[in-house]
Amino acid sequence: MKREPVFTPIDLHAWKRGQMFYYFAKMAPTGYSLTVKVDVTRMKAALDKAGLKFFPAYLWLVTRTLNARQEFRIAEKDKQIGCYDFLTPLYASFHEDDQTFSLMWTEYDEDFQSFYEAYLHNQEQYGRNHGVLTQPQTPPPPNAYTVSCVPWITFEHFAVHSYENKPYYFPSVEAGKFVMEGERLMMPLSITCHHAATDGWHVKCFLEQLQTDADHFEQNIKR
Repeated sequence: MKREPVFTPIDLHAWKRGQMFYYFAKMAPTGYSLTVKVDVTRMKAALDKAGLKFFPAYLWLVTRTLNARQEFRIAEKDKQIGCYDFLTPLYASFHEDDQTFSLMWTEYDEDFQSFYEAYLHNQEQYGRNHGVLTQPQTPPPPNAYTVSCVPWITFEHFAVHSYENKPYYFPSVEAGKFVMEGERLMMPLSITCHHAATDGWHVKCFLEQLQTDADHFEQNIKR
C-alpha cells in the first residue's frame, strides 16, 4: 500500500535551530560537502551470500539512516518550513544501450525486503524507459532526495551543487567504485548538505550509524 509522506510545519521561533536556519538560509546561504570511506566488507559479503544486489541495499540503508534524524528531512512547502516524516530515494538508472541515465524512485519502506522487491519491480516496469524520468506518468514525490553512485570511479571527493535558486534542504548522497584496502572493501561516500538544515554534528551521527548498520546488515536479510 502506498504511503503518503506527511509534512509537519515548523515554528522557526520555537525550533531550537530556528535562528541558525534563518541565518544560513537567508542571510548567508551556505552548503557544504565531504567525502569519507565506508567499510562495506561485511555488508557486501552478506548480500552476496543471499544472492542480493548491492545498489538497492545501499539506497535503503542510506535512506533509513537519514530518516532517523529530523534535520535531513527539512523542506519548504507553500513557503512554509517544515519536516517530512520520511524521505524516499530518487536515483539514477543507467542505460547500457546509449550510456545515458534516467531518474527513478522507489518509495521507502522500513522493511528492507519489501523495499528490495519494490526496487526490482520498478526496474522491470520502468528501467528501459529513456528520458529524464522513467516514471513519466507521475512526478517524483515531494519527499524525494537525490542518492546515487558513480560505480566506475573511485574518488577522493565528490560534490553536487545546484545552480538553481530554490529552497532545497534535503541532502544529496553519492557513492563511488569499491576499492580494496588490505582485506577491507571500502566505498567512497560523499554527502552534500545545506547548512541551514544540518551541521557537521548531524553528518557525524549519520556516518557513524551508517557504518554500524553496514557492519550488521545481515540482520535485515530474511532467511
